[in-house]
Amino acid sequence: MERLRDIMESLRTHDSVSVSDLAQRHGVSEMTIRRDLDELAQQGVVRRVRGGALSLLLRGEEPPFGVREREAAEAKHRIAADVADLIADGEAVLLDGGTTALEVARALVSRRVTVLPLSLQAATVLAGGPRVRLVLPGGEVRQGELNFTGPLTEASIASLRFDTAVIGCCGLSSEHGMTAHDLLDVAVKRAAMAAARRSVVVCDSGKFGRTAFGSVCPIDRIDVVVTDDGIPREQHDALTAAGVTVRLA
Repeated sequence: MERLRDIMESLRTHDSVSVSDLAQRHGVSEMTIRRDLDELAQQGVVRRVRGGALSLLLRGEEPPFGVREREAAEAKHRIAADVADLIADGEAVLLDGGTTALEVARALVSRRVTVLPLSLQAATVLAGGPRVRLVLPGGEVRQGELNFTGPLTEASIASLRFDTAVIGCCGLSSEHGMTAHDLLDVAVKRAAMAAARRSVVVCDSGKFGRTAFGSVCPIDRIDVVVTDDGIPREQHDALTAAGVTVRLA
């Protein structure tokens, strides 16, 4: 929901929000805003206080999976459909964790492909595909995110070769490249890109210009970026100048 996303952006900037201010900005009742803040409190994003809420978002950490899954949901659906069009039947695909990659799993479930998913959510979706050859990595499952991580995951990836790696990110910019919040996840993304003939980065346009804690790679290491038409023009031009194919879903 766009309103929840806006509230979270306000919390990143100001560390606290007021019910009355948010109600006026969004043109909704204070009761509606209170429900929004209660939902964010259940996700561990805010602490409710009288008249508003205080941010619990740490600068080095990403919002919870359940919150991110609602952000730009329609754009992620279109991005996933476009990625599925890029992948030919018979390909071996490494599928990253994250909310956009989960949409890609849903788009691939009816296809004849071999997939190694890096999250339990995507594995559960793909397990229902009658023509999907599902291969699971080893490793530790990260609490909340339910993605595979750690040296066992990296070793599993390094022992295989893929046609396409579909990679999600927390931030993407011409200046800082692709970034992610979790450092163990950074190492897994690097291993995934090294094991694949082609790296396809999937992200909604809200990720452009953001920079997370851990650096994955500069933009010239990426082959394809699939995003929506909200991508800033300067970021689009910088990617294409670096030799990256940009697809707008």
